Amino acid sequence: MIAIGNFFFKYRNFLFIFLYLALFIPSPQLFTESVLGPKYYQYPLIIGLFITILGQLIRGITIALAYIVRGGKDKNVYADRLVVEGFFSHCRNPLYVGNILMLVGVGILINSLLFIIIFIPLFLFIYQAIVLAEENFLRNKFGKQFEAYCARVNRWWVNFNGLGKTINGMAFNGKRWLIKEYNTQTIWLAGIVIILLFYYPQLTNGNEDLRNKICIGAAILLAIYYLTIRYLKKSGTWKG
Repeated sequence: MIAIGNFFFKYRNFLFIFLYLALFIPSPQLFTESVLGPKYYQYPLIIGLFITILGQLIRGITIALAYIVRGGKDKNVYADRLVVEGFFSHCRNPLYVGNILMLVGVGILINSLLFIIIFIPLFLFIYQAIVLAEENFLRNKFGKQFEAYCARVNRWWVNFNGLGKTINGMAFNGKRWLIKEYNTQTIWLAGIVIILLFYYPQLTNGNEDLRNKICIGAAILLAIYYLTIRYLKKSGTWKG
């Protein structure tokens, strides 16, 4: 598993592109009108949005409190220090948990049975392998310090007890959240807009003209958001 994890660690960014495209593979519905009635669409809409937004919030809080350098070194697992503060004191892999929730959420939102029963388990297997590879590196480098950390903090399950105290006890760097996440957020929000407008005609009463206008307006707003944050980052106006 460690060898598998090291392999996928190198290419994990491409994994997200693959999984995002997999959302749009034709699939049987997860929630169906025959079972839930004419307003069946409300179930994937509400549940999916809640889960995927929760995932983005977990990522955001994690990055804003105690940022851990992502990307490794030369595409290999690497860490110059063991980060145990912030959200990392409530879960050892909060960024990965956020990613999982975001993908599960959009999978439910798009109402894809195929994505939930095939691609999410595949994604979980790959993430488990990556985490085992990372833990092997951290255990070899930090030894007893890492073992003690593992003994008190769960690998996957988030312990929300005391999270409010953790947030209040640290500086919340919202700018860092934005400049580190604007790429992910733009793609994620664009995907949600597409799903809402093209998979939920009920939201615009089937009015294609209104749908197209909203789509264009959303695209403009997302472009402004992306370019603004990118400028603030590249110009040095905002520093993470």
